[in-house]
Amino acid sequence: MRPAPTRPGPTTRPGATTRPGATTRPGATTRPGATTRPGATRRVPTALAAVLLTLAAALLGTPTAAQAGTAQVTATATATAPLTLEATFPTPGNGWAKVERYLDTTPGFGAEQFPSDGRGDQDGARRTYFGTTRPSSARFLLYSGAGWDTGSQATPVLLVHGANDNADRAWANPGESGTCGAASCPSTGLAQYLAGNGRRVFAIGFAHKHGDNLLQAQAVGDAVALIRARLGVPQVDVVAWSKGEVAARAYVSSVKPSWGRAYAGDVRRLITLGGPHGGLDYVYAHGWDFDLVTWPACGGTANAPSPHLYMTCYGTYTAQPCLGVLPSGGHDCYPGQRQLLARWDGTYGVDTTAQDWWTTYYGGQGVYTSGQGIQAAIDAGSLIAPLRQAGIPASVRTYLLAGGSADIPGVLNEGRGPSDGLVFTASALDTTGIATVGGTRLLTGLNHLELAWAPDAASQVNAWLG
Repeated sequence: MRPAPTRPGPTTRPGATTRPGATTRPGATTRPGATTRPGATRRVPTALAAVLLTLAAALLGTPTAAQAGTAQVTATATATAPLTLEATFPTPGNGWAKVERYLDTTPGFGAEQFPSDGRGDQDGARRTYFGTTRPSSARFLLYSGAGWDTGSQATPVLLVHGANDNADRAWANPGESGTCGAASCPSTGLAQYLAGNGRRVFAIGFAHKHGDNLLQAQAVGDAVALIRARLGVPQVDVVAWSKGEVAARAYVSSVKPSWGRAYAGDVRRLITLGGPHGGLDYVYAHGWDFDLVTWPACGGTANAPSPHLYMTCYGTYTAQPCLGVLPSGGHDCYPGQRQLLARWDGTYGVDTTAQDWWTTYYGGQGVYTSGQGIQAAIDAGSLIAPLRQAGIPASVRTYLLAGGSADIPGVLNEGRGPSDGLVFTASALDTTGIATVGGTRLLTGLNHLELAWAPDAASQVNAWLG
C-alpha cells in the first residue's frame, strides 16, 4: 500500500487548526477538555494507511509510447475453468516477460464502485492491460517474470501487491511513480531480484485499488491454480505486501464468500511484508489530516478513505459518501480498507492533537466533522478477527517481515507506537492464528514502502523461500 501524497503547501488551521474559511457546524460539540494546536502546521498523511492504510494516491500516468506500441492483444482463449484468458501482452516492459488478463466467470463476482471523479481509476499501463479504467473485480492480471519457464528453483513464487498500487510499481519498478519511500528510487525490484536467484516469479494485479479482500482472495486462488497448471507443480510460494497480506491470508484460511473457492492446499510458504495481521486504525486516529487530502470540497484528490461522513470546507458543511470507510447512501468505494480495521487505542492511544479527534475515533458530531467512529466500521465488516479465528493451516509455513522506521518522506507517519510509518510493528509481527511460524524479523531501518524492494528485505525473502 502506498501513501497518499501530501497537499502542496500545508494548510495552517487557525486557532482550531481548521481549513481556511471553515465555519463551525451549528450546535456542534467537542469532548470536554479537548484541545487544538494553535497555529500548528502539519504534514498531511498518507493514505489509507489505513492500511493503511494506506494508500498512494498519485496517478501513474498513461502508458509510455513503447508500452502502448508493443502491447499486442491475442485472441481470447479458455484457461482452466472457470477462468477465461481474455488478452495477452507479450512485451509489457518493466522486466516482465508477459502480462495476461483473466476473467473468473464464477457467479458472485461483480463490479465494485469507483470514486466518480476518477481518483481510483486504473492508470498507466494498467489501463491497457485491463482495457478500461474501471474493470470488474471478476478480472485480474497475471504477470510472468523473466525466466518464469526456465528458473532453477522448483517452487514458483506469486507476488501480491497492496492498496492503491499495482504489480509494476510494487515489484518491478519502485520508482515508476516517484513514490518508493526513499529519496532515490530504484528501477528494478523484488521481481528481478528473485528471478536473478533462479526463482520462477509471477505477480497478480487487482482490478480495484482498495477492493474487497474476499474478492481479491479469490483472485489469488485463481492465480495460484493457473501457475500450478502452467508449470505442473503441486504448490506455489506466496509473498504478500501490506493489504495484499489480508487477501492472501483469506485464501489460505478459506475465509471466503459463500460462493467462493476454498483453499486447495496449494501454498507451500506464505511470506508477509508489513502485513496488518493485527489490523490498523490509522485513518481514524489521524482522520483530520486524511480529510484535508481526500475531501474534494477542501481541494483533496488523494485516493484514500475518510473516517467522516460530513466536513466543513470553506464555510460549507458537505457530504462525500463515496469517500467514507463505511458504506453510506448506497456508496461503498473503499471496502478493502474497512476490512483492515482493528482498534489500537487501548495500546497506543489516539492522536489528541488532531481536530475533532474524539468524535473521529469514537463517533459523533464534532466541531467541523461528523462520523460513526471506528467500532461501527469494524462491525460493518473488518476481516481481522475472522482471519485470526480461522487460522492459517499448519501446512502453510508462514514468515512475517516488519519494518521499524517511521520515516516515509512527505507524510504524517504513525508515531503513536513503533511502526513502519503506517503499520504498527506489533501488528505486522502478530502471529495469532498462525499454526506454523517459519520465522519473523524486524528490519529497523526500513519503512513500509521500502519493505517491498530494499536489498535487506529482498535478501530475507529469498532466504525464507529456501
